[in-house]
Amino acid sequence: MNKLFLTLASIGLVTGACAQQNKTAMKYAEIVSPELANKHLSIIASDAFEGRETGKPGADKAAHYIADEFKSLGLQPIVNGSYFFDVPVVQNSFKVNSFTVNGTALEMGKDFTARGGAGTKNIDAKDVVFIGYGIGADNYDDLKGVDIAGKVVIYISAGEPMSDGKSKITGTDKVSDWSTPRSRKRLDLIQSKKPLLILAVTTTAPAGGPRPGGQGGGGRALPMMLKHEGENPAVVITIPMATADMILKNSGKTVADLKAAIDQAGTPQSQTVKADVVASYATEEIPVKAVDVLGFLPGSDPKLKDEVLVISAHYDHIGLMPEGSKDMVNNGADDDGSGTTAIMELARAFSKAKKDGHGPRRSILFLGNVGEEKGLLGSEYYTDHPVIPLANTIADLNIDMIGRIGVDYIGKPDSANNVYVIGSSMLSTDLHKVGENANNLYTKLDLDYKYDDPADPNRFYYRSDHYNFAKHGVPIIFYFNGVHADYHRPGDEVSKINFPLLAKRAQLVFYTAWDLANADKRPVVDGKK
Repeated sequence: MNKLFLTLASIGLVTGACAQQNKTAMKYAEIVSPELANKHLSIIASDAFEGRETGKPGADKAAHYIADEFKSLGLQPIVNGSYFFDVPVVQNSFKVNSFTVNGTALEMGKDFTARGGAGTKNIDAKDVVFIGYGIGADNYDDLKGVDIAGKVVIYISAGEPMSDGKSKITGTDKVSDWSTPRSRKRLDLIQSKKPLLILAVTTTAPAGGPRPGGQGGGGRALPMMLKHEGENPAVVITIPMATADMILKNSGKTVADLKAAIDQAGTPQSQTVKADVVASYATEEIPVKAVDVLGFLPGSDPKLKDEVLVISAHYDHIGLMPEGSKDMVNNGADDDGSGTTAIMELARAFSKAKKDGHGPRRSILFLGNVGEEKGLLGSEYYTDHPVIPLANTIADLNIDMIGRIGVDYIGKPDSANNVYVIGSSMLSTDLHKVGENANNLYTKLDLDYKYDDPADPNRFYYRSDHYNFAKHGVPIIFYFNGVHADYHRPGDEVSKINFPLLAKRAQLVFYTAWDLANADKRPVVDGKK
């Protein structure tokens, strides 16, 4: 009887403690409000910030606004006493000066395109290595036993071996992640083998060759990228099938012939082909001012404070429209002014909790990323050069567009109560459960997992800053409202933001972060990158 009594008493204490913890969380979640969101967003998505394009004055204004807010909240500047983390972004002026195959000079925009590269080089090769699809899967490997170091390589840049509607790699009618849209997996593999030059065959270019204008210049903004460290990777030149056939002429086969042979047999057709390839290219790098903004809240538990939860959003957008446009400013209120607003609100809520003696046990890093619209540049550089070791980073909660109703929900009953959740279970089933429990207990949003699939054609899992954490094995959740008619258009303005919905979604992130930062154990990584 006494044992039963003690057991029941202990259960009562635990239940009471949980109830008190929930009550405390709810108290500070109320700080995340529509009114505060409106205040912040009306400033950072105003015309005065000129669309916050990376490297432009508007982005610099946004970075300082966020840093000033972090400072006012008492967050620590952990980048050598600063809130700014320099990201070495450059504009890359790349030009192919000449490109000749078997004595025939090729024409830029007709016979090839080159969208960027690094370094300056003169190439004079006597053969090329055809490497099929450039795939290195366990059950199909174009590069097995093939040495391409210092060689000119040519590969089919899209698709994978398919026979009777089934992929050789997956064994189903679904393609693998080697060939889903926007995937860099095969190109990264090829570049890791240190080739001299990469010729990527496109099978979808219109008749007459690639579209013109693919090389830097021609009135278009120069592309931005991270300044490369160490040896420059091989330049990629895109060629149509006609140019590829010219290069492969001495093999007696066309690209179509080789592709058909691969698909039919399900085995690589990699081979070296005699061909004279002479090329010359040069690069000029122009430094661009770019910074991530970091605000750090130390944890209160001596045993857990070295572990950190990252809450991230990108503050940059796409800048101004061309001169003469009716509406010049791409304000980016939803993309991603809404997420930037959310991390400032969450920082205020957690900072107030800490001042009141209820600070999180683990540390929290509030991370405003730059250059997301230029290719996830800020988060890529941070995760490659973390201020806090990634081994100590328990998760990244990334917020990118939470202020609108996506096109899939327009006109649906109760449409203003949803959020897309992406990636929560891909690396950690623990993290997924934490997110689900927080929603079930507090916000009761409709969590939509429609895009929670690496193979989804929209590729949202790969298209925001969380991905750079995920590829390093850090569990992530990406919160997203879906695209709408004003996505990347001047119509993405503050007047169209649903502030109560923005605040409710941000509260879901707060509750999830609260549970993660105060849990006894960090989420177990039990999935694949």
